[in-house]
Formats: sequence, C-alpha cells, structure tokens
Amino acid sequence: MVVYNTEWMRADVERWWESNQGTTPPRGIVVHPPIFPDQYRITPPPARAGCVTLVNLYKEKGSAMFYALAERFPQQRFLGVCGAYGKQDVRCGLPNVEIVQHVAAHEMPARVYSRTRVLLAPSSYESYGRVAVEAACSGIPTVAHPTPGLLEALGEGGTFADRDDIDAWAAALRRLLTAKGWAEASSRARVVADGLDTAGDLRRWAVEAERLGGRVRRLVPV
Repeated sequence: MVVYNTEWMRADVERWWESNQGTTPPRGIVVHPPIFPDQYRITPPPARAGCVTLVNLYKEKGSAMFYALAERFPQQRFLGVCGAYGKQDVRCGLPNVEIVQHVAAHEMPARVYSRTRVLLAPSSYESYGRVAVEAACSGIPTVAHPTPGLLEALGEGGTFADRDDIDAWAAALRRLLTAKGWAEASSRARVVADGLDTAGDLRRWAVEAERLGGRVRRLVPV
C-alpha cells in the first residue's frame, strides 16, 4: 500500500508507475498532512501592525519575490522566517524587513501567524502547502504560485500568481492590503480550514493500516 499526501501526487505517481513499471500501481490512499484547526486559530493582527510573511527563506520557496515585494512596498512590514532546510537567503539593508530564526512547529501560531496579515507562498514546488493551510485556520490569506499541491490545498481559498510575475504579485498584495480585499480573501481562506477532515483522514489511515497488518486493534478512536 502507498500513502499519498495529496490526490495530485497519487495521480502523478500512478501515471509514472504504469509508464515505467508496466503494471498496475499498488493500492493507495490519500492522507492529507494532519492539521487540527483549533491548534492554529489566532486573531490576525490589524492592518497597521500585520506583516507580509514568508516562511523559509530558501530560493525555491521564493525568497527573491519576498525581497522584491518588500522593495515595492516600503511602508509595509515584512517578516521572513528562516526554514529548517535549504540555504537561507538572508539579506540586510531593507528597513521594513525583519528576519527571525527557525520557529518550531508548535510555536508558529504565537510567534508567526499572530503577526501575519498576508502569507506568501511563491514556491517552485509544494507537494501540499501545509503552512498556507495552517494560516487559513485563522483566516490569513495566502498569495501562492499555482503548484499542483498549493492548488489542491487552497483551492478557491487562495490567491494565485505566477512566481516569475512580480507585477501580478504586487497587484495581488496591493488588493489584500486593503480592508475590503483582505476581508474577502480572509473569508475564502476560512472555507479552506472549514473543509478539513483531519479526523476522517486519520480514521481512514487507521483502517487501512490495520487491514494491511491483519489486525483488529484500533489505532485511533472512531
């Protein structure tokens, strides 16, 4: 059995399997990364105090776009959070940019999301997009590059722009920094969190794992 974190990953791997192995792919299930909304719900900061945030200042996560936007919006506060992997693109000299070191997962709501008005996700690749979904639990909107993972994770709850189009990103951010634009995007983001079925995903995983192991003992409550 293969466990996938997204539907698009399952489809992609199964196409690869059939093309390269010439056989039917193994049985698979999709279990989205477990996110319990109550663990991530905070009150977003007011516009005047909120930051535009990028988590992981790795080039492939979009650090160049982060700094380019900071230059275009000199009156807006930007927050860059160093990631746990990849060479970090830490730059000095922009007075409206604050850089913080890596933040543990359980501290993200209090130390990062509580300061974030808009999240950026200009990643070249994301299999899912966990940070964006965590932020959505508090109605924090995300501007994202339309990778298959982010499209599946956010759906209509995200604002999408090509990571190589700085003008499109600037236009999207400008809308989200207005009261009306932020409120509309925030409402769409909350729909993402409301649609999570983490308990169902874990229940399905438990049933399949028990079946695979030939056991009847339950791994999680149902």
